[in-house]
Amino acid sequence: MIPTEDASARKREIEKKLKQEQETLSFIRENLEKSDQLTKGMVSILSSFESRLMQLENSIIPVHKQTENLQRLQENVDKTLSCMDHVISYYHVELEVQEDVVLEHLPEAVLQDIICISGWLVEYGRNQDFMNVYFQIRSNQLDRSIKGLKDHFRKNSASSGILYSPAVQTKRKDTPTKKAPKRPGKDDVLDIEIDSYIHCISAFVKLAQSEYALLTEIIPEHHQKKTFDSLIQEALDNLMLEGDNIVSAARRAIMRHDYSAVLTIFPILRHLKMNKAEFDSTLQGTAASTKNKLPTLITSMETIGAKALEEFADSIKNDPDKEYNMPKDGTVHELTSNAILFLQQLLDFHETAGAMLASQETSSSASSYTSDFNKRLLSTYICKVLGNLQLNLLSKSKVYEDSALSAIFLHNNYNYILKSLEKSELIQLVTVTQKKAESSYRELIEQQIQMYQRSWLKVTEHLTDRNMPVFQPGTKLKDKERQVIKDKFKGFNDGLEDLCKTQKGWAIPDKEQRDFIRQAQRKVVSDAYRAFLCTNISFTKNPEKYHKYRPEEVEEMIEKLFDTSA
Repeated sequence: MIPTEDASARKREIEKKLKQEQETLSFIRENLEKSDQLTKGMVSILSSFESRLMQLENSIIPVHKQTENLQRLQENVDKTLSCMDHVISYYHVELEVQEDVVLEHLPEAVLQDIICISGWLVEYGRNQDFMNVYFQIRSNQLDRSIKGLKDHFRKNSASSGILYSPAVQTKRKDTPTKKAPKRPGKDDVLDIEIDSYIHCISAFVKLAQSEYALLTEIIPEHHQKKTFDSLIQEALDNLMLEGDNIVSAARRAIMRHDYSAVLTIFPILRHLKMNKAEFDSTLQGTAASTKNKLPTLITSMETIGAKALEEFADSIKNDPDKEYNMPKDGTVHELTSNAILFLQQLLDFHETAGAMLASQETSSSASSYTSDFNKRLLSTYICKVLGNLQLNLLSKSKVYEDSALSAIFLHNNYNYILKSLEKSELIQLVTVTQKKAESSYRELIEQQIQMYQRSWLKVTEHLTDRNMPVFQPGTKLKDKERQVIKDKFKGFNDGLEDLCKTQKGWAIPDKEQRDFIRQAQRKVVSDAYRAFLCTNISFTKNPEKYHKYRPEEVEEMIEKLFDTSA
């Protein structure tokens, strides 16, 4: 048997070792827990890093692609400029030789032979059938020439990728409306068709003149007019038919309220009227029905164009007031920008548009068709559109429940109209019949600014002396008097926070106007607040509870109005 003392010593030793092992085990367990925490932390850091890396990659890849696109566009611009320089170098040469170009239908020797044959047939053959054969052959050739020119023009436009048309003039740099560039589509194809038609009209006149010159050498004099009339019929009828199709397309555009599409007839009409004198001279001696074809087409275009202008003015007046269609931030309405853009595009054809409106007048003064009369008619029309737009905007503004937002909406639209008029030649046209148009819009803008400023009265009214207790040195304020001051501070703080939170999301696109309105409001509120704080009346043991904002902080808050990014 083990002695008792040895057993006790042995037991104590075992217990001591057990305790040491337990401490070691506890130490290991704590280290494991710390290790687990470190591992979780590292996993979290790695996950966060991976997430941020993905975000960075998602941000960088579009930038990289955009940079590549910009570089490609820059290269295209350089190539285009180079091509333009090359083409322009030939422009003056083309102008110099244009007048000297003479169309040669037949070699001189062949022409002389035909003249001899024609003379013999007239003198000895006593047969005039050859004249019918002649006009049929030449008529077919004339029609083929014009169709060939049209096909060549289309292929050239398509292959070069340059879709220029006088129907859609290059927008002025100062046009306030910016739209995303459209991909080539129906509108571009229509532009090519219109450009092609204009060129074909000019080509017809030149070719018809050339045909008449050739005909006078071959056909006997007393048969020349009739033969020429028959010769040009097919080509002329095809051109008039194409013109009628353009008028029909414009009529369909009016029915679907696409008034901008009707502007495509303006360059054609302008070209037809510019070339009418030469056209009439070329067709002199032909049948009345032949001579009347061009005037009939011009009348159709003037009628449909005038109808489009009138319906556009009515559409501006009757555009419905729909809440879903109103800008939430009170910015410029789409109706305003579309109306101004239409008028600016109309400005490119102001003479044609004025004459178009004059053609529908029945008064005795309209018969003169003077340039001044047409200008006044167009000015009256533009003022009518602007008047209809103003009435519609006023009606639309009532959709807003907040009168201050309604004022901001009207201010933005009036200011946009005024700036657009000033930046283009529209203002010169408007002032022909409305001398004070500019000052009238400035008055409207000022009225809306004042209307907006009234919204701040519910803030500044708390800073007035009304109901303010009279403080006598050495006396204490009554509870009721202290409560009045507390209510004033609370009313000011709540009103300031509410207005700044609401109006921060509103928009004033014009920076100059935005800064002006901010500064004016900042001065009014800041001056009133500083004056209110100068009273120095002790009304509470916790002034910081009520005096929440320093004057500088109030000014900073007002500076963030109309800025969602602030």
